[in-house]
Amino acid sequence: MKKSAGLVLLALVSAAGWFFFQNFEIKGLGNLEVGAREKIPSEAEPQGALASNANGVIRVASFNIQVFGQSKLNKPVVMDRLAQIVRQFDIVAVQEVRSKNQDVLPRFIDLINAGGRRYDYVISERLGRTVSKEQYAYIFDTQKVEVDRNQCYVVADPNDVIHREPYVGWFRVRGPPPEQAWTFSLVNIHTDPDEVKDEIKYLGAIYREVRDDGRNEDDVIILGDFNIDDRGLIPQVQSAGLIPTISGVATNTRGTKLYDNLVFSTKATSEFTGRSGVYDFLREFNLPLSEAIEISDHLPVWAEFSVFEGGQPGRVATIAPDAQR
Repeated sequence: MKKSAGLVLLALVSAAGWFFFQNFEIKGLGNLEVGAREKIPSEAEPQGALASNANGVIRVASFNIQVFGQSKLNKPVVMDRLAQIVRQFDIVAVQEVRSKNQDVLPRFIDLINAGGRRYDYVISERLGRTVSKEQYAYIFDTQKVEVDRNQCYVVADPNDVIHREPYVGWFRVRGPPPEQAWTFSLVNIHTDPDEVKDEIKYLGAIYREVRDDGRNEDDVIILGDFNIDDRGLIPQVQSAGLIPTISGVATNTRGTKLYDNLVFSTKATSEFTGRSGVYDFLREFNLPLSEAIEISDHLPVWAEFSVFEGGQPGRVATIAPDAQR
């Protein structure tokens, strides 16, 4: 009997030890500190920065999927990784869709949804001054957000100051009562690296134009590949009351440059929770750089927002008319 009781006690101690080290870590040796262990997000159970809006938040991301066209479609491993990445977020603004065939996004959505998810997309016309044109897209989880397809548009640029005019989408989250659900505009942008210093001068004007376009929407988020870091962005957007969310960290796959960002007014967009970051798929998938570059030369960037207008229940939201999945 004593031997049996000892074995039970040993099993309990072992289980407790396993639980401790799976969920906590010891920080430092001089001053002992125990903290919760950071969990790696997974497909089945998104954690931490990638939890679902069941917790009252949504994650909005931007991802330049470098030359996203037929060549990538023909690489099953790459496409599977891209689908895994997109599933971590509720909305992804995609730059650099580059194909004359219009099957890239439909085939990608089918792959994303193969496991039972319900993503959809909206896409711009092909944009650019040269033969090599690009499209912007928004890929979104229809169980988390809805889009008003009638209110998606390319920003007018009569003086041709932007190589690829930004693409606007109007969204509302699902879950809260419609009159309290957060509504917001996304402005998808990919500046020309050769003309970036000229193009970013117009970011404030673009923000004001979208904000004042008659839809009565004050939550306007410009996101995408700016081809310039936060220090270069700040002087160009601060006069419009905007700030870049990503700061002091590389967003390219090689870990050397900050190109991608989300820019908005924290005063107007009080729904921002203060959480944002870069999704490092090299670390998440434990990839060598050579394989990661096959996916993209950019990493996704993201920010987290409350599902409620004003950041808490009770505020009446702007209602996107005739919102469609």
